[in-house]
Amino acid sequence: MFTLRSNEADLGSMLSVDLFSNLLDATAEAPSAEAALLQIDVCRRLLAGPGIFSVQLNVTTCNDPHNQILLQRFYSSNREQFPVQGRKRKTLTPWTETLFARGQVFVAEGSAALELTFDDFEQMRSLGLNAVVNVPLMHGPLCYATFNVFGTCERWRSHQVEAIRLLAVAASRWVRPVADLGYTLNSTETAST
Repeated sequence: MFTLRSNEADLGSMLSVDLFSNLLDATAEAPSAEAALLQIDVCRRLLAGPGIFSVQLNVTTCNDPHNQILLQRFYSSNREQFPVQGRKRKTLTPWTETLFARGQVFVAEGSAALELTFDDFEQMRSLGLNAVVNVPLMHGPLCYATFNVFGTCERWRSHQVEAIRLLAVAASRWVRPVADLGYTLNSTETAST
């Protein structure tokens, strides 16, 4: 269960365990993916403050180029600047390797880190976004989607990262892998030789 440490007073500590549990219960009872993800976004704002939340569906198939991931936005809390159904191709980078090859959470803080990682950072900068937590949604060994929280904070607190991971688990019941999902990635060391 989600707990807050007494020394972590701020926005995160305003969210009680009961409120968090109620929000997650409401998500489980949502009538649609859209309604559930809207409810998850309420939790995200309470936990992480101002920012953007999105889910990117991995639509890569075995017919796509090796060492590339094709993503399609499934949900966006800012549809004007980051529209649903928008697509982008990601090449082999430490970001893709972390999420899609190793199935691990990616955390970055600061403008320099985001600029190195995201092609659309200038668009993010204009919104004051300065930090990200990307959580892979896994189906066996494949990452079928990423749960993405971008924030305006300088640094994530450990309870925020863990709570975002829990929100990703709650979202995973509403996001399904594409039927023909398939990709292969070499490590960055192999890819650069």
